Amino acid sequence: MPIMPSRRMFLRAAAALATAAGARPISADAQQNAPDPTLGRTLVFDESFASLDPAIWQAGPKATTHEPGFYGRSAFSRRGGEEGFDPYAIVADPLASGGHALEISARYLGRTMNVPAYYGNALPEFQWISGNLQTARRDGTILRGWRNGYFEARMWFPAHPLSFPAFWLMNGRSILFPKTSVEIDIVEHKGWEHRLYGAYLHEWGQPGERHEGVGVPTEVDLTSGYFRYGGLIDGDRCVLYFERKPIRDPKTGAALEWRIGRASEIDAQGDVFWPLITLALRSDVPFPQPLRPEDQQARLRVDYVRVYGS
Repeated sequence: MPIMPSRRMFLRAAAALATAAGARPISADAQQNAPDPTLGRTLVFDESFASLDPAIWQAGPKATTHEPGFYGRSAFSRRGGEEGFDPYAIVADPLASGGHALEISARYLGRTMNVPAYYGNALPEFQWISGNLQTARRDGTILRGWRNGYFEARMWFPAHPLSFPAFWLMNGRSILFPKTSVEIDIVEHKGWEHRLYGAYLHEWGQPGERHEGVGVPTEVDLTSGYFRYGGLIDGDRCVLYFERKPIRDPKTGAALEWRIGRASEIDAQGDVFWPLITLALRSDVPFPQPLRPEDQQARLRVDYVRVYGS
């Protein structure tokens, strides 16, 4: 079935199999004794989602001038909803740290839709509405962004045959000047892989395009509750964390430290990274036949998003 691919789809399979050749291994002992990445850092952004503030969060397609901004089998709703369904809600949740959480839902409509610029409006398998939030706008405005720091989200992933939630970062210039860009996927999760998630570093475009990726196995079921996913950006260093421990290369057991090749370019341009929270549906796996009633909706919970500065 035809689909307009985004750059996030390109080389995904290759990145998932990467052995992080450009990464610097950290010894297992060093990882075990690694300090909490928030220690010695100042909390500069604390979003506990008591409300969904439009001065902070833009809803809808990914902020870009390079592509329509959708991904996979679902259309990302603007604030207020699409086709009569609003995927964004603040809900009471006693398991969240503040007693409430952001809930982003994906719902199957199964009828022709009229979402602007969405390639799947007339394709039955693509007639889903889901959500994407970001601290940037398509006109290039960065509502919240930071060059360095520890970025963390506490999230509860859905179990679903298509779901693909993510917490990720883009550099500011990627919106209006997409010839080259830097994407850091702190976590991407497939709803049917309960004890595995992906983490990636993409430096898109020439010169110097490169991709790092790793599958992160866990001892816990990621769809069973809230867990913390984090990324430390410090100059040209990128270290990713699960439950505040550096993630390990499953082949070597060593923690990973990736290098951002365009760090000096980012510094010279005064650029920053801005976060996104996405609930997408993958299009590279078979559509469930039949789609069970309980799988016609999926829900992602987000307790908080925090940034700790240097």
